[in-house]
Amino acid sequence: MGQFFSSRRSTNGSANERGPLLGSSSQAANPNRGDPPTQKQLEEHAKHERVRAGIGAAIVAIFILAVVLVSYFVSDGLPGDPLEAALVVLGRAPVIDGHIDLPILVRGIYSNNVSSFDLNYPMPGHVDIPRLREGRVGGFFWSAYVGCTDDRPDFLKPTNQVRDTLEQIDLARQIIAHYPETFQLVTNVDELQAAIRDGKIASLIGIEGAHQLGNSLGVLRTYKELGVKYLTLTHTCHNAFADSCGYLEWMPPRHGGLSHLGETLIKELNRLGILVDLSHTSDSTARQAIQLSEAPVIWSHSSARAVWNVARNVPDDVLKLIGEKKGQKDGLIMVNFAPQFVAAEGFANVQRVADHIDHIANVTGKRHVGIGSDFDGIASVPRGLEDVSKYPQLFAELRSRGWSRFDLAGLAGTNLFRVMQGAEDVAREKQRDNVIPAWDIYRKRRDIGPGKSGDVVGDLTDEL
Repeated sequence: MGQFFSSRRSTNGSANERGPLLGSSSQAANPNRGDPPTQKQLEEHAKHERVRAGIGAAIVAIFILAVVLVSYFVSDGLPGDPLEAALVVLGRAPVIDGHIDLPILVRGIYSNNVSSFDLNYPMPGHVDIPRLREGRVGGFFWSAYVGCTDDRPDFLKPTNQVRDTLEQIDLARQIIAHYPETFQLVTNVDELQAAIRDGKIASLIGIEGAHQLGNSLGVLRTYKELGVKYLTLTHTCHNAFADSCGYLEWMPPRHGGLSHLGETLIKELNRLGILVDLSHTSDSTARQAIQLSEAPVIWSHSSARAVWNVARNVPDDVLKLIGEKKGQKDGLIMVNFAPQFVAAEGFANVQRVADHIDHIANVTGKRHVGIGSDFDGIASVPRGLEDVSKYPQLFAELRSRGWSRFDLAGLAGTNLFRVMQGAEDVAREKQRDNVIPAWDIYRKRRDIGPGKSGDVVGDLTDEL
Protein backbone atom coordinates (compact mmCIF):
# COMPACT_ATOMS: atom_id res chain seq x y z
CA MET A 1 0.00 0.00 0.00
CA GLY A 2 2.97 2.34 0.61
CA GLN A 3 4.01 1.92 -2.98
CA PHE A 4 0.45 2.74 -4.12
CA PHE A 5 0.28 5.95 -2.12
CA SER A 6 3.78 7.01 -3.16
CA SER A 7 2.87 6.57 -6.79
CA ARG A 8 0.04 9.08 -6.34
CA ARG A 9 2.26 11.73 -4.74
CA SER A 10 1.79 15.12 -6.41
CA THR A 11 4.54 16.64 -8.53
CA ASN A 12 4.98 19.52 -6.07
CA GLY A 13 5.98 17.10 -3.36
CA SER A 14 2.78 17.32 -1.31
CA ALA A 15 1.60 14.02 0.18
CA ASN A 16 -1.92 15.41 0.93
CA GLU A 17 -4.31 13.67 -1.50
CA ARG A 18 -7.14 15.99 -0.44
CA GLY A 19 -5.23 19.20 -0.94
CA PRO A 20 -5.94 19.73 -4.64
CA LEU A 21 -9.69 19.10 -4.11
CA LEU A 22 -10.17 21.35 -1.11
CA GLY A 23 -8.04 24.05 -2.68
CA SER A 24 -9.38 23.65 -6.20
CA SER A 25 -11.20 26.99 -6.29
CA SER A 26 -8.25 29.10 -5.32
CA GLN A 27 -5.92 27.01 -7.43
CA ALA A 28 -8.11 27.48 -10.50
CA ALA A 29 -8.37 31.19 -9.84
CA ASN A 30 -4.63 31.55 -9.34
CA PRO A 31 -2.70 28.84 -11.24
CA ASN A 32 0.61 30.33 -10.18
CA ARG A 33 0.68 29.15 -6.54
CA GLY A 34 3.66 31.37 -5.87
CA ASP A 35 1.63 34.57 -6.27
CA PRO A 36 -0.69 35.70 -3.43
CA PRO A 37 -4.41 35.91 -4.32
CA THR A 38 -5.82 39.27 -5.21
CA GLN A 39 -8.52 40.98 -3.16
CA LYS A 40 -11.06 40.25 -5.87
CA GLN A 41 -10.13 36.57 -5.86
CA LEU A 42 -10.46 36.44 -2.09
CA GLU A 43 -13.90 38.04 -2.25
CA GLU A 44 -15.07 35.61 -4.95
CA HIS A 45 -13.77 32.67 -2.93
CA ALA A 46 -15.55 33.91 0.20
CA LYS A 47 -18.76 34.36 -1.77
CA HIS A 48 -18.46 30.83 -3.14
CA GLU A 49 -17.95 29.44 0.36
CA ARG A 50 -21.02 31.31 1.67
CA VAL A 51 -23.18 29.89 -1.14
CA ARG A 52 -21.88 26.40 -0.49
CA ALA A 53 -22.53 26.77 3.24
CA GLY A 54 -26.03 28.04 2.53
CA ILE A 55 -26.80 25.09 0.29
CA GLY A 56 -25.51 22.72 2.94
CA ALA A 57 -27.63 24.32 5.62
CA ALA A 58 -30.70 24.11 3.37
CA ILE A 59 -30.06 20.43 2.72
CA VAL A 60 -29.79 19.77 6.47
CA ALA A 61 -33.01 21.72 7.12
CA ILE A 62 -34.87 19.80 4.42
CA PHE A 63 -33.63 16.51 5.87
CA ILE A 64 -34.74 17.47 9.39
CA LEU A 65 -38.15 18.56 8.07
CA ALA A 66 -38.52 15.27 6.18
CA VAL A 67 -37.69 13.30 9.34
CA VAL A 68 -40.25 15.32 11.31
CA LEU A 69 -42.94 14.86 8.64
CA VAL A 70 -42.31 11.13 8.34
CA SER A 71 -42.37 10.80 12.10
CA TYR A 72 -45.64 12.76 12.24
CA PHE A 73 -47.43 10.71 9.62
CA VAL A 74 -46.14 7.42 10.99
CA SER A 75 -47.25 8.34 14.54
CA ASP A 76 -50.21 10.58 13.55
CA GLY A 77 -48.68 13.16 15.86
CA LEU A 78 -49.47 10.92 18.85
CA PRO A 79 -47.20 9.91 21.72
CA GLY A 80 -45.24 6.72 21.17
CA ASP A 81 -46.74 5.00 24.20
CA PRO A 82 -50.00 3.28 23.09
CA LEU A 83 -51.94 4.17 26.25
CA GLU A 84 -50.85 7.80 26.12
CA ALA A 85 -51.80 7.87 22.44
CA ALA A 86 -55.21 6.38 23.24
CA LEU A 87 -55.85 9.00 25.90
CA VAL A 88 -54.99 11.78 23.46
CA VAL A 89 -57.43 10.40 20.88
CA LEU A 90 -60.21 9.87 23.42
CA GLY A 91 -59.68 13.37 24.74
CA ARG A 92 -60.82 14.67 21.36
CA ALA A 93 -63.15 11.83 20.29
CA PRO A 94 -64.59 10.21 23.44
CA VAL A 95 -66.22 6.80 23.58
CA ILE A 96 -69.89 6.45 22.69
CA ASP A 97 -71.03 3.02 23.87
CA GLY A 98 -73.91 1.42 21.98
CA HIS A 99 -75.34 -0.53 24.90
CA ILE A 100 -75.21 -0.03 28.67
CA ASP A 101 -77.75 -1.69 30.97
CA LEU A 102 -77.66 0.72 33.91
CA PRO A 103 -81.49 1.03 33.96
CA ILE A 104 -82.08 -2.70 34.49
CA LEU A 105 -79.45 -2.76 37.25
CA VAL A 106 -81.25 0.10 39.01
CA ARG A 107 -84.57 -1.70 38.53
CA GLY A 108 -83.25 -4.89 40.08
CA ILE A 109 -81.31 -3.40 43.00
CA TYR A 110 -83.01 -0.08 43.78
CA SER A 111 -86.59 -0.68 42.53
CA ASN A 112 -86.23 2.27 40.12
CA ASN A 113 -85.86 4.71 43.04
CA VAL A 114 -83.46 7.38 41.76
CA SER A 115 -83.07 8.87 45.26
CA SER A 116 -81.74 5.61 46.73
CA PHE A 117 -78.29 5.74 45.09
CA ASP A 118 -75.74 8.32 44.00
CA LEU A 119 -73.90 7.88 40.71
CA ASN A 120 -71.15 10.19 41.96
CA TYR A 121 -70.00 7.34 44.20
CA PRO A 122 -69.09 3.71 43.42
CA MET A 123 -71.99 1.66 42.12
CA PRO A 124 -72.26 -2.13 42.48
CA GLY A 125 -72.01 -2.69 38.72
CA HIS A 126 -69.69 -1.42 36.01
CA VAL A 127 -70.93 2.17 35.68
CA ASP A 128 -70.83 5.34 37.74
CA ILE A 129 -69.89 8.93 36.96
CA PRO A 130 -66.25 8.88 38.18
CA ARG A 131 -65.51 5.76 36.15
CA LEU A 132 -67.31 7.14 33.10
CA ARG A 133 -65.08 10.21 33.26
CA GLU A 134 -61.95 8.12 33.80
CA GLY A 135 -62.86 5.98 30.80
CA ARG A 136 -63.23 9.06 28.54
CA VAL A 137 -66.91 8.37 27.86
CA GLY A 138 -68.70 11.00 25.81
CA GLY A 139 -72.03 9.23 25.49
CA PHE A 140 -73.91 5.95 25.60
CA PHE A 141 -77.22 4.33 24.80
CA TRP A 142 -79.25 3.63 27.94
CA SER A 143 -80.88 0.26 27.29
CA ALA A 144 -84.57 0.26 28.25
CA TYR A 145 -84.71 -3.53 28.53
CA VAL A 146 -87.32 -5.92 29.87
CA GLY A 147 -87.20 -9.69 29.47
CA CYS A 148 -89.07 -11.66 26.81
CA THR A 149 -90.89 -14.98 26.82
CA ASP A 150 -91.90 -17.05 23.84
CA ASP A 151 -95.01 -18.59 25.33
CA ARG A 152 -97.32 -19.07 22.35
CA PRO A 153 -97.05 -19.31 18.58
CA ASP A 154 -99.38 -16.31 18.24
CA PHE A 155 -97.49 -14.04 20.71
CA LEU A 156 -100.83 -12.97 22.22
CA LYS A 157 -100.28 -13.85 25.86
CA PRO A 158 -100.93 -10.69 27.89
CA THR A 159 -97.79 -9.33 29.55
CA ASN A 160 -96.58 -6.21 31.33
CA GLN A 161 -93.78 -5.65 28.84
CA VAL A 162 -95.03 -2.31 27.49
CA ARG A 163 -95.68 -1.03 31.02
CA ASP A 164 -92.22 -2.14 32.12
CA THR A 165 -90.61 -0.57 29.06
CA LEU A 166 -92.29 2.74 29.80
CA GLU A 167 -90.98 2.52 33.36
CA GLN A 168 -87.45 1.88 32.08
CA ILE A 169 -87.62 4.82 29.67
CA ASP A 170 -88.91 6.99 32.49
CA LEU A 171 -86.11 5.73 34.75
CA ALA A 172 -83.41 6.58 32.22
CA ARG A 173 -84.86 10.05 31.70
CA GLN A 174 -85.15 10.63 35.46
CA ILE A 175 -81.53 9.63 36.11
CA ILE A 176 -80.35 11.86 33.27
CA ALA A 177 -82.36 14.78 34.67
CA HIS A 178 -81.06 14.10 38.21
CA TYR A 179 -77.46 14.76 37.13
CA PRO A 180 -77.77 17.72 34.72
CA GLU A 181 -74.13 18.69 35.19
CA THR A 182 -73.11 15.28 33.81
CA PHE A 183 -75.77 13.87 31.48
CA GLN A 184 -77.78 15.35 28.64
CA LEU A 185 -80.65 13.59 26.85
CA VAL A 186 -80.13 13.67 23.09
CA THR A 187 -82.31 12.39 20.26
CA ASN A 188 -80.35 13.23 17.10
CA VAL A 189 -76.80 13.53 15.84
CA ASP A 190 -76.66 17.33 16.14
CA GLU A 191 -77.67 17.17 19.80
CA LEU A 192 -75.20 14.33 20.34
CA GLN A 193 -72.27 16.33 19.00
CA ALA A 194 -73.33 19.48 20.86
CA ALA A 195 -73.56 17.65 24.19
CA ILE A 196 -70.06 16.23 23.77
CA ARG A 197 -68.68 19.66 22.84
CA ASP A 198 -70.22 20.99 26.06
CA GLY A 199 -68.46 18.31 28.11
CA LYS A 200 -71.65 16.40 28.90
CA ILE A 201 -72.16 12.64 28.61
CA ALA A 202 -74.66 12.43 25.78
CA SER A 203 -77.50 10.08 26.67
CA LEU A 204 -79.53 8.18 24.08
CA ILE A 205 -82.20 5.55 24.67
CA GLY A 206 -82.54 2.18 22.97
CA ILE A 207 -85.22 -0.52 23.23
CA GLU A 208 -83.79 -4.05 23.40
CA GLY A 209 -86.38 -6.14 21.61
CA ALA A 210 -89.54 -5.71 19.54
CA HIS A 211 -91.38 -7.90 22.05
CA GLN A 212 -91.48 -4.62 24.02
CA LEU A 213 -93.84 -3.16 21.40
CA GLY A 214 -96.76 -5.35 22.43
CA ASN A 215 -97.20 -6.22 18.71
CA SER A 216 -98.11 -2.56 18.05
CA LEU A 217 -96.63 0.00 15.68
CA GLY A 218 -98.53 2.66 17.61
CA VAL A 219 -96.45 1.81 20.68
CA LEU A 220 -93.30 2.29 18.57
CA ARG A 221 -94.40 5.79 17.62
CA THR A 222 -95.05 6.57 21.28
CA TYR A 223 -91.54 5.41 22.18
CA LYS A 224 -90.18 7.69 19.48
CA GLU A 225 -91.86 10.67 21.15
CA LEU A 226 -90.14 9.69 24.41
CA GLY A 227 -86.71 9.86 22.80
CA VAL A 228 -86.03 6.29 21.72
CA LYS A 229 -83.28 6.19 19.08
CA TYR A 230 -82.90 2.49 18.27
CA LEU A 231 -85.00 -0.66 18.37
CA THR A 232 -83.43 -4.10 18.58
CA LEU A 233 -85.66 -6.33 16.43
CA THR A 234 -85.51 -9.28 18.84
CA HIS A 235 -84.03 -10.37 22.13
CA THR A 236 -83.42 -14.03 22.97
CA CYS A 237 -86.85 -15.17 21.81
CA HIS A 238 -88.89 -14.78 18.65
CA ASN A 239 -91.64 -12.19 18.49
CA ALA A 240 -94.43 -11.23 16.10
CA PHE A 241 -92.00 -9.23 13.96
CA ALA A 242 -88.87 -11.35 13.57
CA ASP A 243 -86.84 -14.42 14.46
CA SER A 244 -84.18 -14.36 17.15
CA CYS A 245 -80.84 -16.17 16.95
CA GLY A 246 -81.36 -17.48 20.47
CA TYR A 247 -78.42 -17.26 22.83
CA LEU A 248 -75.29 -19.39 22.51
CA GLU A 249 -77.10 -22.04 20.46
CA TRP A 250 -79.30 -21.42 17.44
CA MET A 251 -83.09 -21.42 17.81
CA PRO A 252 -85.37 -23.06 15.24
CA PRO A 253 -86.93 -20.27 13.16
CA ARG A 254 -90.56 -19.17 13.44
CA HIS A 255 -90.94 -16.83 10.47
CA GLY A 256 -87.86 -17.62 8.42
CA GLY A 257 -86.54 -14.11 9.22
CA LEU A 258 -88.91 -11.14 9.17
CA SER A 259 -92.66 -11.62 9.33
CA HIS A 260 -94.92 -9.55 7.09
CA LEU A 261 -95.47 -7.20 10.03
CA GLY A 262 -91.71 -7.16 10.58
CA GLU A 263 -91.18 -5.87 7.07
CA THR A 264 -93.62 -3.06 7.82
CA LEU A 265 -91.74 -2.40 11.07
CA ILE A 266 -88.48 -1.82 9.16
CA LYS A 267 -90.18 0.73 6.91
CA GLU A 268 -91.74 2.51 9.88
CA LEU A 269 -88.39 2.64 11.69
CA ASN A 270 -86.88 4.25 8.58
CA ARG A 271 -89.73 6.77 8.44
CA LEU A 272 -89.27 7.68 12.10
CA GLY A 273 -85.47 7.87 11.99
CA ILE A 274 -85.12 5.12 14.60
CA LEU A 275 -82.07 2.94 14.00
CA VAL A 276 -82.67 -0.70 13.06
CA ASP A 277 -80.64 -2.75 15.57
CA LEU A 278 -79.79 -6.31 14.48
CA SER A 279 -78.16 -7.61 17.67
CA HIS A 280 -79.87 -10.80 18.87
CA THR A 281 -81.49 -11.45 15.47
CA SER A 282 -81.20 -14.61 13.40
CA ASP A 283 -78.96 -14.53 10.36
CA SER A 284 -82.00 -14.59 8.08
CA THR A 285 -83.60 -11.70 9.93
CA ALA A 286 -80.40 -9.69 9.63
CA ARG A 287 -79.99 -10.37 5.90
CA GLN A 288 -83.60 -9.46 5.14
CA ALA A 289 -83.52 -6.31 7.28
CA ILE A 290 -80.29 -5.12 5.63
CA GLN A 291 -81.83 -5.63 2.20
CA LEU A 292 -85.11 -3.94 3.11
CA SER A 293 -83.89 -0.97 5.13
CA GLU A 294 -83.22 2.24 3.26
CA ALA A 295 -81.25 3.59 6.21
CA PRO A 296 -78.00 2.36 7.74
CA VAL A 297 -78.34 -0.43 10.31
CA ILE A 298 -76.48 -1.17 13.52
CA TRP A 299 -75.62 -4.03 15.83
CA SER A 300 -75.65 -2.27 19.20
CA HIS A 301 -73.75 -5.04 21.03
CA SER A 302 -72.51 -7.96 18.92
CA SER A 303 -69.18 -9.58 18.09
CA ALA A 304 -67.66 -11.73 15.32
CA ARG A 305 -68.68 -15.37 14.87
CA ALA A 306 -65.47 -16.14 12.98
CA VAL A 307 -63.53 -15.28 16.14
CA TRP A 308 -65.86 -17.09 18.56
CA ASN A 309 -68.53 -19.35 17.13
CA VAL A 310 -71.75 -18.70 19.05
CA ALA A 311 -75.18 -17.82 17.70
CA ARG A 312 -75.15 -14.28 19.14
CA ASN A 313 -72.19 -13.23 17.04
CA VAL A 314 -72.34 -11.97 13.45
CA PRO A 315 -71.15 -14.32 10.67
CA ASP A 316 -68.84 -13.14 7.92
CA ASP A 317 -71.42 -13.57 5.16
CA VAL A 318 -73.63 -11.03 6.95
CA LEU A 319 -70.69 -8.73 7.74
CA LYS A 320 -69.86 -8.67 4.02
CA LEU A 321 -73.24 -7.04 3.36
CA ILE A 322 -72.01 -3.97 5.28
CA GLY A 323 -69.83 -1.39 3.60
CA GLU A 324 -69.83 1.32 0.99
CA LYS A 325 -69.51 -0.65 -2.21
CA LYS A 326 -72.32 -1.33 -4.65
CA GLY A 327 -74.81 -3.78 -3.15
CA GLN A 328 -73.67 -3.09 0.43
CA LYS A 329 -75.44 -1.18 3.20
CA ASP A 330 -73.83 1.37 5.47
CA GLY A 331 -73.85 0.14 9.03
CA LEU A 332 -72.03 -0.24 12.34
CA ILE A 333 -71.15 -3.32 14.38
CA MET A 334 -70.58 -2.26 17.99
CA VAL A 335 -68.54 -4.98 19.66
CA ASN A 336 -69.81 -6.71 22.81
CA PHE A 337 -67.61 -7.41 25.85
CA ALA A 338 -69.68 -10.28 27.33
CA PRO A 339 -67.09 -13.05 27.92
CA GLN A 340 -69.37 -15.80 26.62
CA PHE A 341 -69.47 -14.01 23.25
CA VAL A 342 -65.73 -13.25 23.21
CA ALA A 343 -63.84 -16.48 23.89
CA ALA A 344 -63.86 -19.83 25.66
CA GLU A 345 -64.51 -19.71 29.39
CA GLY A 346 -61.59 -18.12 31.19
CA PHE A 347 -59.94 -16.76 28.04
CA ALA A 348 -61.82 -13.50 27.47
CA ASN A 349 -59.50 -10.51 27.81
CA VAL A 350 -58.85 -7.12 26.26
CA GLN A 351 -56.72 -8.69 23.53
CA ARG A 352 -59.47 -11.08 22.55
CA VAL A 353 -62.01 -8.25 22.34
CA ALA A 354 -59.53 -6.42 20.11
CA ASP A 355 -59.40 -9.56 17.93
CA HIS A 356 -63.15 -9.23 17.33
CA ILE A 357 -62.78 -5.55 16.45
CA ASP A 358 -59.87 -6.27 14.13
CA HIS A 359 -61.73 -9.06 12.37
CA ILE A 360 -64.87 -7.01 11.78
CA ALA A 361 -62.76 -4.10 10.57
CA ASN A 362 -60.91 -6.40 8.16
CA VAL A 363 -64.20 -7.62 6.67
CA THR A 364 -66.22 -4.40 6.61
CA GLY A 365 -63.61 -1.66 6.90
CA LYS A 366 -62.75 0.34 9.99
CA ARG A 367 -65.53 2.83 9.30
CA HIS A 368 -68.07 0.18 10.29
CA VAL A 369 -67.02 -0.88 13.78
CA GLY A 370 -67.80 0.60 17.19
CA ILE A 371 -68.11 -0.23 20.90
CA GLY A 372 -71.18 -1.84 22.53
CA SER A 373 -69.93 -3.18 25.85
CA ASP A 374 -73.15 -4.47 27.49
CA PHE A 375 -71.80 -3.20 30.83
CA ASP A 376 -74.23 -3.58 33.75
CA GLY A 377 -76.01 -6.26 31.74
CA ILE A 378 -73.31 -8.95 31.97
CA ALA A 379 -72.40 -11.10 34.96
CA SER A 380 -68.66 -11.18 34.23
CA VAL A 381 -66.18 -9.15 32.21
CA PRO A 382 -63.02 -9.73 30.16
CA ARG A 383 -59.68 -9.28 31.94
CA GLY A 384 -58.52 -5.74 31.36
CA LEU A 385 -62.04 -4.46 30.65
CA GLU A 386 -63.52 -4.63 34.12
CA ASP A 387 -65.71 -1.53 33.87
CA VAL A 388 -66.26 1.70 31.92
CA SER A 389 -62.99 3.18 33.19
CA LYS A 390 -61.02 0.66 31.11
CA TYR A 391 -61.97 1.69 27.57
CA PRO A 392 -58.55 3.35 27.05
CA GLN A 393 -56.87 -0.03 27.55
CA LEU A 394 -58.74 -1.42 24.55
CA PHE A 395 -57.82 1.59 22.42
CA ALA A 396 -54.19 1.24 23.52
CA GLU A 397 -54.22 -2.41 22.42
CA LEU A 398 -55.54 -1.43 18.99
CA ARG A 399 -53.01 1.41 18.76
CA SER A 400 -50.23 -1.11 19.36
CA ARG A 401 -51.65 -3.06 16.39
CA GLY A 402 -51.26 -0.09 14.08
CA TRP A 403 -54.64 1.66 14.27
CA SER A 404 -54.31 5.33 13.34
CA ARG A 405 -55.76 8.22 15.32
CA PHE A 406 -58.51 8.51 12.70
CA ASP A 407 -59.33 4.80 12.94
CA LEU A 408 -59.51 5.02 16.73
CA ALA A 409 -61.67 8.14 16.62
CA GLY A 410 -64.06 6.34 14.27
CA LEU A 411 -64.26 3.36 16.60
CA ALA A 412 -64.87 5.64 19.57
CA GLY A 413 -67.82 7.44 18.04
CA THR A 414 -67.41 9.28 14.75
CA ASN A 415 -68.53 6.17 12.85
CA LEU A 416 -71.77 6.35 14.83
CA PHE A 417 -72.21 10.01 13.86
CA ARG A 418 -72.21 9.00 10.19
CA VAL A 419 -74.68 6.15 10.64
CA MET A 420 -77.07 8.25 12.72
CA GLN A 421 -76.88 11.04 10.16
CA GLY A 422 -77.71 8.56 7.41
CA ALA A 423 -80.81 7.33 9.25
CA GLU A 424 -81.95 10.87 9.96
CA ASP A 425 -81.45 11.86 6.32
CA VAL A 426 -83.71 8.99 5.22
CA ALA A 427 -86.37 10.07 7.74
CA ARG A 428 -86.25 13.65 6.44
CA GLU A 429 -86.73 12.40 2.89
CA LYS A 430 -89.78 10.44 4.04
CA GLN A 431 -91.19 13.55 5.68
CA ARG A 432 -90.61 15.66 2.57
CA ASP A 433 -92.37 12.99 0.53
CA ASN A 434 -95.28 13.00 3.02
CA VAL A 435 -94.97 9.27 3.70
CA ILE A 436 -97.81 8.41 6.07
CA PRO A 437 -97.46 6.24 9.20
CA ALA A 438 -97.97 2.50 8.86
CA TRP A 439 -101.41 1.57 10.18
CA ASP A 440 -100.93 -2.20 9.94
CA ILE A 441 -102.36 -4.28 12.77
CA TYR A 442 -101.02 -7.67 13.84
CA ARG A 443 -103.25 -10.12 12.00
CA LYS A 444 -103.78 -12.47 14.94
CA ARG A 445 -105.19 -9.85 17.28
CA ARG A 446 -108.89 -10.26 18.11
CA ASP A 447 -109.36 -7.14 20.21
CA ILE A 448 -109.47 -4.53 17.44
CA GLY A 449 -111.27 -4.00 14.15
CA PRO A 450 -114.85 -4.56 12.93
CA GLY A 451 -116.77 -6.52 15.53
CA LYS A 452 -113.47 -7.11 17.40
CA SER A 453 -113.12 -10.42 15.61
CA GLY A 454 -111.74 -11.94 12.44
CA ASP A 455 -108.36 -11.42 10.86
CA VAL A 456 -107.64 -7.71 10.76
CA VAL A 457 -105.37 -6.43 8.04
CA GLY A 458 -103.49 -3.17 7.71
CA ASP A 459 -105.85 -1.61 5.19
CA LEU A 460 -109.35 -1.97 6.60
CA THR A 461 -110.96 -0.73 3.40
CA ASP A 462 -111.03 -4.32 2.15
CA GLU A 463 -113.30 -5.14 5.07
CA LEU A 464 -115.73 -2.27 4.58
